[in-house]
Amino acid sequence: MISAVQPIDAELLRKFDVSGPRYTSYPTADRFVETFGVEAYGQALVQRRTGTAAMALPLSLYVHIPFCESLCYYCACNKIITKHHDRAAPYLRYLSREVDLHTAVIGQGQPVSQVHLGGGSPTFLSDLELRELMDMLRRNFSFSPDGEYSVEVDPRTIDASRLDVLADLGFNRLSFGVQDFDPAVQKAVHRIQPVEQVFGLVAAARARGFGSINVDLIYGLPQQTPKSFDRTLAQVNELRPDRIALYAYAHLPERFKPQRRIVTADLPSGGEKVSMLARSLAAFMGAGYVYVGMDHFALPDDALAVAKQQGRLHRNFQGYSTQPDCDLIALGVSSIGRIGASYSQNAKTMEEYCDLLDQGRFPVVKGLALSHDDILRRAVIMAIMCQGELQYEAIESAYLVDFKTYFANELKSLAGLREQGLVTFDDNGITVTAHGWFFVRAVAMVFDLHLQTDRTRARFSKII
Repeated sequence: MISAVQPIDAELLRKFDVSGPRYTSYPTADRFVETFGVEAYGQALVQRRTGTAAMALPLSLYVHIPFCESLCYYCACNKIITKHHDRAAPYLRYLSREVDLHTAVIGQGQPVSQVHLGGGSPTFLSDLELRELMDMLRRNFSFSPDGEYSVEVDPRTIDASRLDVLADLGFNRLSFGVQDFDPAVQKAVHRIQPVEQVFGLVAAARARGFGSINVDLIYGLPQQTPKSFDRTLAQVNELRPDRIALYAYAHLPERFKPQRRIVTADLPSGGEKVSMLARSLAAFMGAGYVYVGMDHFALPDDALAVAKQQGRLHRNFQGYSTQPDCDLIALGVSSIGRIGASYSQNAKTMEEYCDLLDQGRFPVVKGLALSHDDILRRAVIMAIMCQGELQYEAIESAYLVDFKTYFANELKSLAGLREQGLVTFDDNGITVTAHGWFFVRAVAMVFDLHLQTDRTRARFSKII
């Protein structure tokens, strides 16, 4: 647990001005292969159905709603920009078909402890369409009464009456996409939403009893400066959401066409980005937030902070999570899921997604069956990313290896990070230092065998 925020010297900043994965999974999604397709995914579901241990654990569901009314220039998500809301109805029918394919294999009524609607903008759907979607999911799965049911909310698309609908549908967690309150930054990224609008919605959500409210922020956007971002930090502290997700903007215009509308000269420098990160840590921790890890903060009594304190924190494709490390069924175009020792991703285009479902086939187009080494390294990387520490004995007993022998080369590499004050380690385990949390992705990267054999990192965002 970080107790103080230390300044980062310029030399260390230059050394770690590199790209690397965010480790919402290991191996990372860029390692997925097309040889893992419909048949392999079906086999993974069959193995879940026949494996009593897997079936005993509740599922997580992720549903991707790709539609947005307007384009945010920074966005790297899979989305469809349209003002034609009539496109939602046929999409919901295809989601229902996809669910039917799953229940035909694993059966109806499987327990679910976590549902997340992401996008795109889930609130692009009308109230009736949201109700239709949730009713369809509840008919096919058994929702736990104490589960986490969250939805990403574009503040520009809802009002207090829509919050009533979300509460009535059983959502108990909301995530508001704020990014930055500064008007100049909002204009530069084509996302105008007044401060007063967000404050009003958060107050209305609290009045309706939502269990946890998250705010997403991005640093490194065009027109941002450390000083302007300080004002946003102060406003967020005044808003006092239960959770804060603070992401670094990854400018990859060669991969994401919308980002080509951003003027590169308007982007803050690497030094300014690190200053924003350091000031964010100081501002939020000074206001009483717990630094959960890498990009998440939470109030001390929030379930995320409690999970961190109790060593129950996990990381999945939606980021940090309080839920057990369970299977995740991903529904919708481009969605990424996990079943057993495998990952899968749906078709990224609406045409291919619908075409596969029209054929009565799962819309999976690529994925990965994990090796024993992948599973072992995933446990190591997730311990570093989630807890900031790792005990050798726990890994050795779970995976039947001698840690120091198996990871001899990695420990040699880690020695350099120890000299720079980012980690400490001894005969018992590894601990990320307060200073090292700035570069926790670099610590995790030491154990990434795929990255060691392929040093091409241009496809990843900068680690700070």
